[in-house]
Amino acid sequence: APARHAALAGGSERILVVEDDPQVRAGVVRQLASLGYTVDEASDGAAGLAAFAAASPPYDLLLTDVVMPGALGGKALADEVKRRWPGTPVVFMSGYNEEAVGPDGRLEAGIHLLAKPFRKRDLARMIRAVQTRKA
Repeated sequence: APARHAALAGGSERILVVEDDPQVRAGVVRQLASLGYTVDEASDGAAGLAAFAAASPPYDLLLTDVVMPGALGGKALADEVKRRWPGTPVVFMSGYNEEAVGPDGRLEAGIHLLAKPFRKRDLARMIRAVQTRKA
C-alpha cells in the first residue's frame, strides 16, 4: 500500500503575500489558497503597505520577500506593519541566506525565515507555527 501523507495543516486566516517575482508570487498564493487561507498579493513593499492600510479586517499575517526593488524592502515593510498593526506576525521569504535580513548581519529574535525554494509543507508548517504562537 502506498504511504499515506499526513494532511497539511491549513487555516482560514487572511494572508498578504508581497513578492516582486510574479512566478514565485503566483506559486506561493496558489499554495496558500490550497491550504484554505484567504490570500491577497502585492508586487512590492509600497503596494503591500497600501494593501495593509486598506484591509478590513486587518490581515492575520504578512508573508514577504526580503529583497525587493523600490524604497520599501521586505524588512522596512515588516517594521512599518509591526509599528502600525502591532502583533501582526511576519514571515520572510528569501533566496539569500539569513545574513541578508538584519542590519548587523544577524536575524533578530522572533524573525521567521523561509529559505527559497521551499515546499508547500514547509510553508504550511511555518504559517501554523507562527499563528499558534500568536494565539
